[in-house]
Amino acid sequence: MALDQSALSELADALKTTEVTDLVRDAVRLVFQELIEAEAGATIGAGLYERSETRTNERNGHRPRTLSTKAGDIELGIPKLRKGSFFPSILEPRRRIDQALYAVVMEAYVAGVSTRAVDELVQALGIGTGISRSEVSRICKGLDEHVSAFRERRLDHTSFPYVYLDATYLHVREDHHVVSKAVVIATGVSQQGMREVLGFGVGDSEDEVFWRAFLTSLRKRGLSGVRLVISDAHAGLVAALRRCLQGAAHQRCRVHFARNLLASVQKSQQEMVAAAFRTVFAYATRAEIEAQYDHVTDMLATRFAKASELMAEAKEEVLAFASFPREQWRQLWSTNPLERVNKELKRRCRVVGIFPNEAAVVRLAGAVLLDMHDEWQAAERRYFSEGSMAKLLAERDNGPGSLTELSAVS
Repeated sequence: MALDQSALSELADALKTTEVTDLVRDAVRLVFQELIEAEAGATIGAGLYERSETRTNERNGHRPRTLSTKAGDIELGIPKLRKGSFFPSILEPRRRIDQALYAVVMEAYVAGVSTRAVDELVQALGIGTGISRSEVSRICKGLDEHVSAFRERRLDHTSFPYVYLDATYLHVREDHHVVSKAVVIATGVSQQGMREVLGFGVGDSEDEVFWRAFLTSLRKRGLSGVRLVISDAHAGLVAALRRCLQGAAHQRCRVHFARNLLASVQKSQQEMVAAAFRTVFAYATRAEIEAQYDHVTDMLATRFAKASELMAEAKEEVLAFASFPREQWRQLWSTNPLERVNKELKRRCRVVGIFPNEAAVVRLAGAVLLDMHDEWQAAERRYFSEGSMAKLLAERDNGPGSLTELSAVS
């Protein structure tokens, strides 16, 4: 691709005023940026500031992107579009480091491969000298900086009506013992219907103090507008929600609740109880759902008193989803949307087995979640449609209404 006159002039000026290392870095940045702008122009059918009959979209500024190369870190601008999204093909989503040595080392480390195995992997690529432990440590330090910035980033760029909370458990060495620690993950759906990883922490998932500190950190970073929190009924979490996210409803994951419900009856009767419980979620209005829930609760009371009591106590939390737009119910009544996140984290961590310390957990979990967050940001489809989010916002602006009233909002 030939650079235009302004780009060539910029490069010529750089030749006169910068050191060699800076020059290489600036040249790499310039070429990458020009390639990105050219691809964006081809995507929308018009170049920057160009009037064209073939234009299908419009630019809407840029979002920053740091790319690590062998010439050093370079700052690029990814064009934003008014409709849909754009991500240049020369920058793969989820790739924090470009091709060759650094990418291999970072990806191998994030995959949980040992330092010796990393060295063997590098040599297998034809780099005979391999890589030293100090080099791996330096690269891991760079990863820590990315993870730290990700965990501390501001969340006040939009509001998040929906927040999902879940925990997965890993083995960590602590005080010469191997203990199980929870990695708690918070994801959110913005008012635009897009998913984001809000944050994560490592600790005791049943400890209210831990949950309170975690939720408070999200609030301090700017989390606002929360209407519904979807999670399991961790003892400490439910208490912390009342203090840290006042005004937000709590949706108890129906999948986890069903497991607790079935554990209270004999195994030979579990299939029947599960079938009865599933009928609750087959109805289309909140009134019908509540009526069926009460019917199943009463029906179980004659033979399964403990199960009936569990249903009666959990009714408000299990049915919280029914107060929101019907198109979103399937994603709101359980923490299943977080299952892929947990599975990916488990897959990466399985190679490690036992982590040497908590910092290693934070490093690996942060890298996996940061990759997933970038993937969501680059996605072309919203998690919730614009129409369903409009209904949710109309309810907020006009006050609570029936599902029929919400469905009439265009």
